[in-house]
Amino acid sequence: MTARAGRLGIGIIGAGRVGPVLGAALAGAGHAITGISAVSVESRDRAEAMLPAVPILDIPSIVERSELVIIAVPDSELESLVAGLAATSSWLPGQLVMHTAAGYGTAVLSPAQALGAIPLAIHPAMDFTGTSIDIARLAESWFAVTAPTPVQPIGQALVVEMGGEPVLVAEADRAAYAEAIEIATAFSRSIVTQATGILARIGVEHPGGFLSSLVRSSVDNALQQAGRPDVFDDDPDEEAPPAGTIGE
Repeated sequence: MTARAGRLGIGIIGAGRVGPVLGAALAGAGHAITGISAVSVESRDRAEAMLPAVPILDIPSIVERSELVIIAVPDSELESLVAGLAATSSWLPGQLVMHTAAGYGTAVLSPAQALGAIPLAIHPAMDFTGTSIDIARLAESWFAVTAPTPVQPIGQALVVEMGGEPVLVAEADRAAYAEAIEIATAFSRSIVTQATGILARIGVEHPGGFLSSLVRSSVDNALQQAGRPDVFDDDPDEEAPPAGTIGE
């Protein structure tokens, strides 16, 4: 089997919040989804909702049928899964193998690569719900792409087809990248949970909706200013407005 331009037969290992969404996005770009693995009732329901015409198959069957295999499993399971399939010589020469774990580059795919597979590490920097809402959100998202130089364009093209924006991240930088993703995700959840809890205790109804505009605008402003000199440096006598001040 050799990698080719155009439409691919894509198999998905893992029916958590990420795999079915990426599969639906790639199906929307014209690729054929050959199968998806799902064990729990919840994951089966999610797979059937997001990819209703796609068969639920065992992992060896997915690998055997696919030109591109997307591995969307918990980080703790990735290494043993790849190695286990290599031990049974399941990976195919020329087959694209892509994982979605933030903290790993392509080294974790070396057992598959040793059998002739082409490794890709592609992580969407997005907090997934596992529903169709995520399809639209992909268009606003950036994806970290780590791959051998000759196949980086393949990874970038897949990201564009999913509606995202690709950014190359070096193998040696994946741990730092994963740390940044974890900090941003955990901090955002913690702050929102704390703030909505306070509002709920003082009787504010629908505290999540109450804070929605404030949180979104605050985050957007912070992201726009990221990496720039302090916006108040031009005037040493001007003070930053207090956090949470409603605009004047």
